[in-house]
Amino acid sequence: MFDFLKKILGSKSDKDLKEIYPLVDKINTEFDKLKGISDEDLRGKTESFKLKIKESLKETDDEIKSLKNKYEVSEGSLDEKEEILNSIDKILEDQNKTIENVLNEILPEAFAVVKETARRFSENGSLEVMATDYDVQLIGGVVLHQGKISEMATGEGKTLVATLPAYLNALPGRGVHIVTVNDYLAKRDAEWNAPIFEFHGLRVDCIDKHESNSKERINAYNADITYGTNNEFGFDYLRDNMVREKSELVQRKHNFAMVDEVDSVLID
Repeated sequence: MFDFLKKILGSKSDKDLKEIYPLVDKINTEFDKLKGISDEDLRGKTESFKLKIKESLKETDDEIKSLKNKYEVSEGSLDEKEEILNSIDKILEDQNKTIENVLNEILPEAFAVVKETARRFSENGSLEVMATDYDVQLIGGVVLHQGKISEMATGEGKTLVATLPAYLNALPGRGVHIVTVNDYLAKRDAEWNAPIFEFHGLRVDCIDKHESNSKERINAYNADITYGTNNEFGFDYLRDNMVREKSELVQRKHNFAMVDEVDSVLID
């Protein structure tokens, strides 16, 4: 009965792909527009994306600033102060929704920018890129951005796929974590993909290169894109939950994360 309905209605993955294919077409259309622009103009796309995000948050940023000032000078009751803090939390939630909407809007052009950047590095011999059908990688990138699991076969360019949603979600400046299963992969992927990100002014680091609780590890967490192993991310989170002062925290507020070899990592 289930197989019969599946043949008629299609599987969940079939339906998901049907929604993603129009996005892939838009990405490729944007990609074609980028081939003739200069490296400088290509790099400038990142600043235009960041500016669009910043402008979308300007009104709510002003509200938060005003409420924080009101809290600092308030001589009201604890309940009144709590109300101010709740208002700030509500605005922050609204900001997250605003950022999500903007990222979805610029996704086709942003993915195209990463694709074109990877192409230029590949042709210059400065970056090793898988020679596969890039549409498969675009689909994988969209799936990851949507918070879903993307299963890819060997040779389909899994490492490069992660650069697409990583770049897009790093644009708001709130950090991206890329979680891998061992320190070799974490360090390797950070080094391999760094040229794409750094070309656009984004900072990349790997927590596994630095000692726990060190200044260097804190700086790694404050990078735009942070690579690391599940063990190190996990133990830093646990240690942060035992500190007495906020200044002792290593991680900043969590924003967006991708997990490589997700079946192995989540089982661990």
